[in-house]
Amino acid sequence: MRQFARHAIMLCVFISLKLSAATPEVIVTIPRVTDMDHYSSKMLQLALEHMDNPHSIRPDGGSQRTQTRYVEDIIANKVDVMWAATNQDLEDNMLPIRIPLLKGLLGHRIFLIQQNDQAKFDRIKTLEDLKKIKLGQGTVWADTQILEANELPVVKAQKYHSLLRMLDGGRFDAFPRGVQEPWTEVKLIDGLNLAVEQRIMLVYKMPCYFFVNKANSQLAKEIEQGLNRAIADGSFDQLFFNDPAIQNALNKANIKNRLVFHLDNPTLPKETPVDRAELWLDLKNLPASTAQTSLH
Repeated sequence: MRQFARHAIMLCVFISLKLSAATPEVIVTIPRVTDMDHYSSKMLQLALEHMDNPHSIRPDGGSQRTQTRYVEDIIANKVDVMWAATNQDLEDNMLPIRIPLLKGLLGHRIFLIQQNDQAKFDRIKTLEDLKKIKLGQGTVWADTQILEANELPVVKAQKYHSLLRMLDGGRFDAFPRGVQEPWTEVKLIDGLNLAVEQRIMLVYKMPCYFFVNKANSQLAKEIEQGLNRAIADGSFDQLFFNDPAIQNALNKANIKNRLVFHLDNPTLPKETPVDRAELWLDLKNLPASTAQTSLH
């Protein structure tokens, strides 16, 4: 997949939006440069199109920021919408729209490793074996709390690109990524000798939501309404399963043949809609077009 969440600033990947006071426009204020940028922008547009009073999106090429800065800007009402993998802290400080944008796919994690290290991972058989491996993560990413809660060693950095360089330099052993993320990340920085690990997958509940300012309940209601309407008429799943990067990831990930370690997510808020089966990816019942290689 072409870089779903490759930037240091992004837990899932973020976009900030500015509503125009004069017209029903949503102005995108960071460049749409990653797959998650493009996908989530399309999903937001889909939601807007299903609103009673639809808005349009106009990108203005704003600057990229850290995750902490995004949250601060949402709280200060300087930007209108961001997306992130949820945790209780984010939901306490912002208003989540509890529709998993990736149908939970982000909680299926495979590793970026050094090119010559596959044999090290071939020897891993148990969770205790895995605990001997150092994992790299962003300092404030939700994944970091999950991994540490499951007693897995984590080496942290603020910036995404720093993590790639640290992995290449041997500062840690593996960089867990969503199954949709690493296929071109291995080529992102020239001169780094990285590879996608072939046999291990971590699985935990990790929905990625849109978030808005707590006072912006009307915008949250409209986006949620739009997303639910898109789910009901099938256009949500159509966008998801027809996204080339997601199709590519599902076909490449070899999920069926991986050694799976199920991890608890103690950061998962109790309001998470785990009982709405239509919101989550069922890897056993994928559309034929996405399950044509290693999944079946």
